[in-house]
Amino acid sequence: MKNCLSNSFSGALRTFAYFMASGTHYNLEGIDYLSLYGNEPSAIEQVFAIYANVIQLDENGRVLNAKYAEKRATDYLRAYCDPSFEVKPAYEDWEICLHAPSTANDLI
Repeated sequence: MKNCLSNSFSGALRTFAYFMASGTHYNLEGIDYLSLYGNEPSAIEQVFAIYANVIQLDENGRVLNAKYAEKRATDYLRAYCDPSFEVKPAYEDWEICLHAPSTANDLI
């Protein structure tokens, strides 16, 4: 089966995941967020949900707003770790929505 995700999206997601997992995302400089992995996984889950909800692709699958999607996602984590940080503009419901996961039956 052909992969439905574009190379552009796969590259953007891989890059975001790398910087999130390595603790070196530039938007989170000075924030100790690596300790959340394994301890507070819902915070990390929300970051990736925001990223996936906000990222936009053109009709050819090219990512149009990777840095903006990263900013919206990492702002959530910054506010989570630093209650004095205010996310601007405030999140809209669609940005923070946690969509249902795929079923166990989707193995191909």
